[in-house]
Amino acid sequence: MNVKDLKPRAAVDEIILTIVSKAEPREFATEKASGKVCNCAGKDDTGEVKLTLWNEQIDAVNEGDKIKIQNGWVTEFRGEKQLGTGRNGTIEVIH
Repeated sequence: MNVKDLKPRAAVDEIILTIVSKAEPREFATEKASGKVCNCAGKDDTGEVKLTLWNEQIDAVNEGDKIKIQNGWVTEFRGEKQLGTGRNGTIEVIH
């Protein structure tokens, strides 16, 4: 799958991206959970997408890394598509 094919509220079987930027992680706490979240941007030959990293994913991924997301999920926030691993997805740094 490519960035240009991503649709809000849709599953992503597999996508390979290069991380082009990574913001500072921030902590969150709700009634159900607490942890850390970090926004990144990833790109491929067809475009760029915002990427959300959670907890241990934050330390595993750095700017310039090539990553593979499997079983991911696309959401929409303030009119922008955001990609994440969702509940069952995985993220892996590849070479």
